[in-house]
Amino acid sequence: MANSTQLKSLLQSHSDGNDERFYAVALQVAAAEARKGHQRLADDLRKLIEQSRQQASSQPRISSGIVSVAQPLGDVAELLEQVPSTVKLSDLVLEDSLAKRVERVLREQQNLSRLKENALRPRQRLLFTGPPGCGKTITASALAGELGLPLFVIRLDSLISRFLGESLSKLRLIFEAIEATRAVYLFDEFDSIGFTRDAGGEVAEMRRVLNSFLVFIEQLQGNSLIIAATNYGPKLDKALFRRFDDLIEFGLPDSAQVRKIIKRLLRNIAKERLQWKKIDQAAAGLSYSEVTRACEESIKDMLIHEHDQVTNASLITALAERRVYLNH
Repeated sequence: MANSTQLKSLLQSHSDGNDERFYAVALQVAAAEARKGHQRLADDLRKLIEQSRQQASSQPRISSGIVSVAQPLGDVAELLEQVPSTVKLSDLVLEDSLAKRVERVLREQQNLSRLKENALRPRQRLLFTGPPGCGKTITASALAGELGLPLFVIRLDSLISRFLGESLSKLRLIFEAIEATRAVYLFDEFDSIGFTRDAGGEVAEMRRVLNSFLVFIEQLQGNSLIIAATNYGPKLDKALFRRFDDLIEFGLPDSAQVRKIIKRLLRNIAKERLQWKKIDQAAAGLSYSEVTRACEESIKDMLIHEHDQVTNASLITALAERRVYLNH
């Protein structure tokens, strides 16, 4: 049956509400029983796991946290994509100075009423910049989760392409919702309009959208948190930066942060003693999301091939494959 490490992992995964990690460990137990010749028990375990997964997928999830049920209604609903915000800041691996800046935003939002009563404005207009996969979206999600607020994502590039000629009126509807419904609003792909401040007539619509966006955020009176995110911060018009309360720059993880990510993702998974120097070399230059993907691939490899544990070889191979993928 399950060894002590697997039992602890099962209990920890259940306590954390991490169903996928729970199933992964349970499948490890089934694989181990099959190798011992206990094929009937292994088949029964796999059947129970599959039944549990199917039942879970057919039932709506109920969050145990504080969740705002208020949602924008009417015409604006089609412009906003609500994204689940189940993570907390403690779940993230951020560089120390970056973590402190994000925590400062959180503290000001948590003390919003007190600051406004003293004629002080909390940080609520943020610009996130940095390479893809370095934590901009998940940090927005973590802030929403900590504040117990919904997270709505607005992709400006699709807004303009889909509603060309109507973009300004649609943008106004979005900001009316921002004023009416407190939430975290993430304007993704901000560079789609941030490059166009001095552009020519062929992108006049986008330039008008940018100017209107800047007017709207300067006039913001409500209590929502607005985050504009871009992968191309250095290319933005520098005059835009002063319109935001804070510019927060995300970067690629260093070796210490990579190790922390891997330890966290594999903490409930049986694994070989990790060869950190080789892993550091394989992961150099990868983003947080790519390291996460590599860990997930190594876990899947273990389960598919019914191995007892994640191996250094599978993890290093997965990291190398992510690098090849990025270079294409």
